[in-house]
Amino acid sequence: MTASALYPLKLRPTVHVKVWGGRRLADLMQKPLPTSEPVGESWEIHDSAIVVNGPLQGSTLGDLARRYGAELLGGGHDPGAGFPLLAKLIDATDWLSVQVHPNDEQAQRLEGEPRGKTEAWVVLHADLGARLVIGLRPGTTRAQMGEAIRHNRLEDFLVYAEVAAGDVLHIPANTIHALGPGLLIYEIQQASDTTYRLYDWGRLGLDGQPRELHIEKALQVANLAALPEVEQPKQDLLVDGEYFRSWRHELSGDRLAINTGGRFQALTCIAGDVNVAAGGADAITLNQGESGLIPACIAQCVIRGHGVVLRASPP
Repeated sequence: MTASALYPLKLRPTVHVKVWGGRRLADLMQKPLPTSEPVGESWEIHDSAIVVNGPLQGSTLGDLARRYGAELLGGGHDPGAGFPLLAKLIDATDWLSVQVHPNDEQAQRLEGEPRGKTEAWVVLHADLGARLVIGLRPGTTRAQMGEAIRHNRLEDFLVYAEVAAGDVLHIPANTIHALGPGLLIYEIQQASDTTYRLYDWGRLGLDGQPRELHIEKALQVANLAALPEVEQPKQDLLVDGEYFRSWRHELSGDRLAINTGGRFQALTCIAGDVNVAAGGADAITLNQGESGLIPACIAQCVIRGHGVVLRASPP
C-alpha cells in the first residue's frame, strides 16, 4: 500500500485500570468500559491505538508510524521511536502519586528511552474544590525533600492549586506535580511513560501492596524551583510548547478548515459530535469521547458539526 492511501483515521483507544481511577469516562465521556474495575486512563492517540475505519482497519498507530514514516508523522520524527505524542483522557477519583518526569537527555541516560516527558493538562470537569499539586514550596532544598519523603510528610512541602473546567496547566519535564480527586483531564504529552514516583500518600495498589517509589531518580531529575501557573486561556490556542501545540475548537454548525502544514493533527471530541473530512477520502464522525488522526501528508482537513474538539500537533 502506498503512502497516498493514508486518510483520516478513526481510532479505538486502550484503557488502563488504575487504583485511583473511576467511571467518569463512561458517565461524562460516553466511553464503553470493558469491566467494572476503576479505569483511570484512556490512551486516545498512541502507538497502541487501533484504526477502526477504512483499508488500514486493525493496524495500530505504531504499525503505521513504522510503515509510513514522515507521510504519517511529518518531518523530524524517528519512525523507529514510535508515535511522538500521547493524548489521554484521565479520570482521577483519588490523588495520583506525586511524581516527576525526566527530560530527553535524562530519559536517554537513565532509562535508554528515546524521549522524556513534558505534558499539559486541560481540565474537562472538576468537582468543587478539586486541586492539583504544581510543585514544592519555594526555598525547599533537595535534602529537605528527601527527608520529608522518608518520613511520609511530603504534604508539608507541596504547593496546591484549585482548578475548574477550562483551566490549563503546562508541565515541563522535571516539574513535581500530581492530579487530585474529582478531576477529568485531557492530557497531551510526549509519548513516554517514564514516571518517577516521589510519594504515594501511604496507599496500597490494587494488588494490596505499596506501589514502587523511585526516590533516587526523582531526586536526580526534579527541578525544585519549577512552579507552573494554572491558566484559563481566552482563545483557541491552549498550549504553545516546545514539543506540542494544542487548541480547543467549539463548533455550532459551522465549518473549520485547518491547514496541517505537514504536521499530523490529533483530534479528540469532548462534547457533541463532529464530521472530519480531508484528502478526498471518506469523512469520519467523532462523537463525544472519540478520537482521530489526520496524517501529516494531508494538507488540509475540514471539521463540521455541533461539538467541541481538542486538537494537538507537533510545533
